[in-house]
Amino acid sequence: MSQTRPIPHDVTAHVAGHQQPGFIGRYIFSTDHKVIGIQYLFSAVLFLLVGGGLALLVRLQVGYPDESIGILTRLIPGLARHIPPEWGGRMSPEFYTMLFTMHATVMIFLVIIPWLTGAFGNFLIPLMIGAKDMAFPILNMLSYWFMWPAFGLLMASFFVDGGASGVGWTAYPTLSSADLADGSFASPAARHAGLGQTLWLLAVFFSGVSSMMGSVNYITTVLHLRAPGMTLLRMPLTVWSLFITAILQAVALPSLTVAAIMQLTDKVFGTVFFLPPGGAQFGAWSTGAGGGQPLLWQHLFWFYSHPAVYIMLLPAMGMVSDILAVFSRKPLFGYRPMVYSMSAIGGLGFIVWGHHMFQSGMDPRIGAGFIIATILIALPSAVKTFNWLATLWGANIQFTTPMLNAMGFISMFVIGGLSGIFMAVAPVDVNVHDTYFIVAHIHYVLFLSTLFGLFAATQFWFPKMFGRCMSEPLGKLHFALTFILANCTFYPMHILGIGGHPRRYFDPTLYEFLQPFQPLNRFMTVSAILLGLAQLIFLANFFFSLFFGKKASANPWDSNTLEWQAPSPPPHGNFETTPVVVRGPYEYGGEGATDHLPQTATA
Repeated sequence: MSQTRPIPHDVTAHVAGHQQPGFIGRYIFSTDHKVIGIQYLFSAVLFLLVGGGLALLVRLQVGYPDESIGILTRLIPGLARHIPPEWGGRMSPEFYTMLFTMHATVMIFLVIIPWLTGAFGNFLIPLMIGAKDMAFPILNMLSYWFMWPAFGLLMASFFVDGGASGVGWTAYPTLSSADLADGSFASPAARHAGLGQTLWLLAVFFSGVSSMMGSVNYITTVLHLRAPGMTLLRMPLTVWSLFITAILQAVALPSLTVAAIMQLTDKVFGTVFFLPPGGAQFGAWSTGAGGGQPLLWQHLFWFYSHPAVYIMLLPAMGMVSDILAVFSRKPLFGYRPMVYSMSAIGGLGFIVWGHHMFQSGMDPRIGAGFIIATILIALPSAVKTFNWLATLWGANIQFTTPMLNAMGFISMFVIGGLSGIFMAVAPVDVNVHDTYFIVAHIHYVLFLSTLFGLFAATQFWFPKMFGRCMSEPLGKLHFALTFILANCTFYPMHILGIGGHPRRYFDPTLYEFLQPFQPLNRFMTVSAILLGLAQLIFLANFFFSLFFGKKASANPWDSNTLEWQAPSPPPHGNFETTPVVVRGPYEYGGEGATDHLPQTATA
């Protein structure tokens, strides 16, 4: 492992001229990495409400397909006059398809990635490596504001003719890319594949550009702005995880961004990148001259979207590792293997995308390669899991709210990882791919794991961000309810999937073989609604603590990493003097007056 020598701070002082800016420059178009991180945080919290609301509508329809509209009109006065009469008092299948498409899109592109990599990446990286700011502060500011076209376009798509995208968050052609020859944005494929899908593609493009701006900044900052003594193998795992994530984004995002542009030109300019050869008939509509390859989209999409799983997971893994060490009051077990395993996960993530395409007619010999690679990626994940357990073994565990959520992350990750082994094997995946087993797997890995990681990180670094502490009793109540209700909501989906319950069906009661599963569907719906209500506790705790929480000291958790050597919240420029690092980040459990040694402690 190369231990590149960090550039001295007197050379990089130009990175940010730390004169206090005015109100607009400080809070709106700020170039301060901390303010940008907080901007990402509040944006993600806002869209968590949107994505969560869409999820509850999905569950309401599946659990109560005949009564969902009636329930909503009783709860929301005036809603009834906006229900299309052609629905006949029941939610239409097209509207249901739009709901789950936009739910996944919002949660992935507007919540999880901005919260983990945008909010915490911006706020923590300079503080944890002893830098004054990011390497490119103006580019950092632009990376946040490039997200706003994505926010706006996705929200606007709900109100255009035809509604928001309803082709699934994977946007497979030809359903997503076909357009009428009259030049309108309407689609012959589906009502929700017209203008709303065009806006969806533009939103994905802006989100991708924003993430690429951020990744360039993160990589440069970590490589060149580390404080004296902060070698690569003295960096906390939070920084390592964000650094590896930035590399994944820089390499994988161009494929999705280019694919979005190609599909956009198919829809707007009549190109045929993803439409089949000319003359292919679809009812009364046929493809034009030329011809592309619909499967090309799947390759480009999943070449990004499987690494995107680790773009969402790796930052949470690093943050959970740091939190476990702090509240176990002992050194993190196997620091170097943890670094190497995260690197291996990132590398292997680029050669497993084909396991999403086992049903596409893939040559079994190629499929065998993807099977082996997918199983191999379980090995570095197991290294991390056993190292977390070894850190907890024999520790003096402090059951704070961040620690409970960190342990919740490990639990959810293990369940999701074990269910993923089934889909790694093509003969099994072909049978369960379009069932609720996949829905259970993706939610345990992407939603529950990252959500508990987000809650742990938010509660842990909240004092550093805002100078106040969140309520521990409310935090523990929120954790207990979330942990129980999340498992009540998603674990039964494994049972439905093994029973053959397809995903994406708007009314399971229409099929006789699915009717016996309906009581379980209703149980999951009630659990999901209660899970959504439990998040109000987190929101109340978050916003109340902003103004009335207990004032925090510089280091309320007795942590070793550099951000806790700065005031809470840190001033513009972060540190009064450049810190000099003399040790690693996990020296806990020592004898004497203190059980921890900060990275700057000389004795």
